[in-house]
Amino acid sequence: MSENNFQFQTTQPMAHQIVKAATAVTAGGSLLVLSGLILAGTVIALTIATPLFVIFSPILVPALISAALLATGFVASGGFGVAAVTVLSWIYRYVTGRHPPAADQLDSAGMKLAMRAREMKDRAAQLTGAAAS
Repeated sequence: MSENNFQFQTTQPMAHQIVKAATAVTAGGSLLVLSGLILAGTVIALTIATPLFVIFSPILVPALISAALLATGFVASGGFGVAAVTVLSWIYRYVTGRHPPAADQLDSAGMKLAMRAREMKDRAAQLTGAAAS
């Protein structure tokens, strides 16, 4: 039975294979010529632009640094603004009783802190009472 499972390869006509090869060579050659032209254009552009970059570098370098710092400042300011709005929104929902995320953890932490403060107060009272006697 396993002999019946052979797959027969169909051979394409020779003309079809030649057309496929010609198409591949044409497309590959066109892309190769295009990449060569782009490389040549890049080299010519750099050859022309390099002296200008050298001449104007005392102006361009500080300008680029200033632009980078300015962009960083705007991005940081926007991020801090979003964070502030998020925090204020959370506080508003917490105060109005709308139960924001992690409100239970905040309440639990507040109760633990109050319990520790009471323990410290009682212990301080015991120590000062024992020292006074």
